[in-house]
Amino acid sequence: MKESFGQRIARLRKAQGLTQEELGDKVNISSQAVSKWENDLSSPDISILVKLAGILGVSLDVLLGNEEEKDNPIVVPKEIRKDVSQLIFKIQVDSHEGDKVRINLPVSIIKIAVDSKMGLPNINGNEALKDIDWNQLFALIDQGVIGKLVEIESSDGDIVTIVVE
Repeated sequence: MKESFGQRIARLRKAQGLTQEELGDKVNISSQAVSKWENDLSSPDISILVKLAGILGVSLDVLLGNEEEKDNPIVVPKEIRKDVSQLIFKIQVDSHEGDKVRINLPVSIIKIAVDSKMGLPNINGNEALKDIDWNQLFALIDQGVIGKLVEIESSDGDIVTIVVE
């Protein structure tokens, strides 16, 4: 069964950790209006769809159901970006030896570790992390880019994925 527009808004809102009231505040409407959208009783005004897509972290095509969601990065408009201290780096390493490592850390902590030359924890697949230009990643984040920023498969089969949410 295909997801309705209202169900999609509700799912995306919850994925961002927002209440109906918080989403309404961000687009200058009431929580009751958001509730009506989510129950497919009404739809958002076309003039706020782009802002709504940015807040929900998806493209306009995904919001409207014209395209499948991907982990591809998106650029969030400046006026609705989260503060960097609220963003999370999700680093996933699947080693060729079968180890699976999942690290979820605030962007600010990773930035401190990189700036202080402390580096990241030593984990299997860390060799794939050594070629990542962390300063470039931080520059992208400062420009409002979120989503999957890095996906690497090393020659020995280690897979590293970095997502910023």
